[in-house]
Amino acid sequence: MNPMLNREFFERPTLEVARSLLGQRLVRLEDDGTRVSGYICETEAYIGAEDDGCHAKAGRTQRNRSMWGPAGFSYVYFTYGMHWMFNLVTELEGFPAAVLIRAVVPSEGIELIRDRRTGQPSARWTDGPAKVCQAFGIQGQHDGLDLCHPEAVIFVEPSQGVSISSVTVGPRVGLNRVVEPWKSKPWNFRVSYENLVN
Repeated sequence: MNPMLNREFFERPTLEVARSLLGQRLVRLEDDGTRVSGYICETEAYIGAEDDGCHAKAGRTQRNRSMWGPAGFSYVYFTYGMHWMFNLVTELEGFPAAVLIRAVVPSEGIELIRDRRTGQPSARWTDGPAKVCQAFGIQGQHDGLDLCHPEAVIFVEPSQGVSISSVTVGPRVGLNRVVEPWKSKPWNFRVSYENLVN
């Protein structure tokens, strides 16, 4: 059994989870047991149906149904007709909230990541949410997975975390059509590579 963050970790308020995920290790187990992993260095919070930047503002749909489920499950969706995005569901079942994994620092499975991100410099392999999914081989079939199950193929492994002073907080990225105050909510959390690995 792999060490992993438990459900209680994800049942907390979404902003706490988003901040606490920094420095933890996202792990994907391939079919042959190979580990692809990276230290989480950027997250974003999406909280409730009132949040104009959150998919839940449209109500419960086939696309966002996982967001309404129990904490500690995956919410994977397709966007712009080309990209998958990976989120971790938070808070209590029935309340739609999740944390988007925007960037990681690769730590295992480097050859697989290089192959999946062929032609890209290593600094750009996993510095965006769609890039993370491509590098980790995360697609639609990984939506609604229990990330806290003992035999989970995707989970978050506890690591060293990061100090509060090293975290940069700001508005979420790319919400050009979102109205205020939601557009400017400081719900993006990031830590620099240097602070993460030292």
